[in-house]
Amino acid sequence: MIKTVSLTKIFTTNEVKTLALKDVSFLVGTGEFVAIMGPSGCGKSTLLNLLGLLDHPSSGDYFFQGKNVGGYNEKQKAKLRKEKIGFIFQNFNLIDELTVSENVELPLIYLGIPFKDRRLRINETLEKLGILTRKNYFPMQISGGQQQRVAIARALVMKPALILADEPTGNLDSARGEEVMNLLSDLNAEGTTIIMVTHSQRDAEFSRRIVNLFDGQIVNERG
Repeated sequence: MIKTVSLTKIFTTNEVKTLALKDVSFLVGTGEFVAIMGPSGCGKSTLLNLLGLLDHPSSGDYFFQGKNVGGYNEKQKAKLRKEKIGFIFQNFNLIDELTVSENVELPLIYLGIPFKDRRLRINETLEKLGILTRKNYFPMQISGGQQQRVAIARALVMKPALILADEPTGNLDSARGEEVMNLLSDLNAEGTTIIMVTHSQRDAEFSRRIVNLFDGQIVNERG
C-alpha cells in the first residue's frame, strides 16, 4: 500500500535548517499494523504528517497504492485524504459544540454522502465501537476513553484504506488505553491498514511490526 523512497524533510526558519527526516525508505503492505517508535524529536510525527499528506517532503518519493503522491498539489492531497485516509489524534480533536453523532458525520458531509446513507453509516460505526447509546451526547459529557472511541469512529466511518494514529492513548489512563488498543487491533484483524506513532512499548506490541526512528532515520525494524 505504501512505499517511501529516500524521503527527506528539512524545516527552514530564520535561515536555520533542521533535518527532520533523512532518506527514509520503507514499505507498508495492505492490512499491516505498523508502530513507529523513537525518542521525542526523532521525526515520528513528521513522517506521519508526510504519510497523511498534511505536509510535503523536501525530497524523495511517496507512493500510495502504486501512485507517486508526494508531489500532489493541495487539491489532490485533500481529495486523497478525504477518500482514503483516516486520522486519530492524541487530543481527540472533537468539536465540543457538536454531538457525538455530528462529529462522526463531518467527513461524510465533506464526501457528499446522502443524508440517509450518512445516518446508516454513523449508527453502524457507533454500534461497532460500543458508543451508539452516546450518539446524542456532547464530547464533554462522556469519558476520555469514549471520546477517543468517537475519534476512531470519525476516522472509520468513511471506510478508509489507511488509518494514521498519533499517540492514540497518550491522554488516557492504562485501562482506557488498553481498550483503545484492543479496538485498533480488532480493526486491523478485519483488514484495515494502520500506522501508529507511539512512545509506549506496550501499545507498540499490539502492532505486527515496529519501526524505530532516531535522528530522522530508520535504525531498525522488528516483527
